[in-house]
Amino acid sequence: MKPLLHLLAIAAFACGTFVSAADHQPQLKIAEPWSPHPKTTPVTSKEGDAFAVEANGTSMSTGGWHWSYEGIVPGQTYELSVDATHDGLSAPRDELRCIAIWGKAEANKERFVAIWDFLMPEMTGAKAMRFTRKLVAPEGAHQLVIRSTLRWTAEGKAVWQQPKVSIAQTPLVARAPVKVSVVTGRQSQRTGLKFKSIQDNIDFYGKLIEKACERDHPQLVVLPEVALQFGIGGDALDTAVPAPGPETDAFAAIAKKHRVRIALGMYERNGDAVHNSVVLISPGGIIEGRYRKVHLAGGGEDCSGILPGDGFPVFETDVARIGCNICMDSSVAESSRMVGLNGADLLLMPIMGDHRADRWTLGPPNFNEDRWRVIMRAHAIDNQLSMVVARNSTVGSCIISPKGDLLAWNDGDQEFISALVPLDEDHRIWQGGSFRDMNWMQRRPELYTPETDVKNLGNSK
Repeated sequence: MKPLLHLLAIAAFACGTFVSAADHQPQLKIAEPWSPHPKTTPVTSKEGDAFAVEANGTSMSTGGWHWSYEGIVPGQTYELSVDATHDGLSAPRDELRCIAIWGKAEANKERFVAIWDFLMPEMTGAKAMRFTRKLVAPEGAHQLVIRSTLRWTAEGKAVWQQPKVSIAQTPLVARAPVKVSVVTGRQSQRTGLKFKSIQDNIDFYGKLIEKACERDHPQLVVLPEVALQFGIGGDALDTAVPAPGPETDAFAAIAKKHRVRIALGMYERNGDAVHNSVVLISPGGIIEGRYRKVHLAGGGEDCSGILPGDGFPVFETDVARIGCNICMDSSVAESSRMVGLNGADLLLMPIMGDHRADRWTLGPPNFNEDRWRVIMRAHAIDNQLSMVVARNSTVGSCIISPKGDLLAWNDGDQEFISALVPLDEDHRIWQGGSFRDMNWMQRRPELYTPETDVKNLGNSK
């Protein structure tokens, strides 16, 4: 997981708040055992310079050590590291936890009133773990408590080394927000014009990208699903073209002219295979990313000769980490989850429609805007990324923040929509934790093996 910044400290970055390591290193003031309740109290002891904690023989056993540091400077970047060895634990990633509390925390209570962060676990050996994080002290923080915990086990032992807390040599710097445009054309334009060739689509979307770049100056432009061949008729196996090629070169020229990234949906020819793809064209006019639709639409596309993709890459760019889904991918929860797990800031979704946001009876399609909003907002919240949704028929194209807020929405009457998308908000919730952290740290992957069992068809009969 990538390091996250405190929203409250972003102003400090802008002001250049930073104290040299020689000036003000934090000082350890006290190390003491902690537990949330007398019945949970584990067995704690000092072993030389180390701090041991052993389960008390009951399933309630929960507790560990508090290390309290003073001399914290708000807005300062700190490097935190705690090493631990363990013995007799069955699932150490679940049973050992370490957090940083930017304030006071009582040794006999689970709850506290302060901003706090997880330290991220790393297996450093068969029976060894390291918990680390580079963090910015939030506004008002002058004290730091590092809390280690042994939990969820009636037996086993962990031995913790004293935490290392130091001013970072280089401070964390907040990334600038990204200006994103979704270019679709108005609904009336798509239904009122007859498209006969790929060149028609190149001309149509090319002019709109130019307009969006001149008005809103985006860093990223996202086009709908198979925008290159949309509406021209014919079979995908016949209209597919290679990338790069003359057709993508037309968009590469626009990307170079305006120094903008363009996500282009297309039927892509790759040797004797055809894919439903998104190619990400860089401001330099080269293809820097390629996503091939993994879940082809049932009832047609899945048995059409089109070949599915085989992964969910995330592309590191100079503005953000970018991943993609295409249309039917939306209805498979794992699609957006994999993009989130792979570290994306933005999930681009070129899409014609989602069957969950349509009628549940036989007949002509009937777009349900309420359900559509729920679906797209859930993708954003569940995977803590921003959704950039480009719908071919325009209506429902949107940009959504990781909190599920609609940053931009197209009712069908706009040729394009734009929004400034923040990247480093960590979305503190009522109890002081970062929702983004909890979203990933609460996971228990060892329990999800049915997810990858190819024989498991759920409740399908």
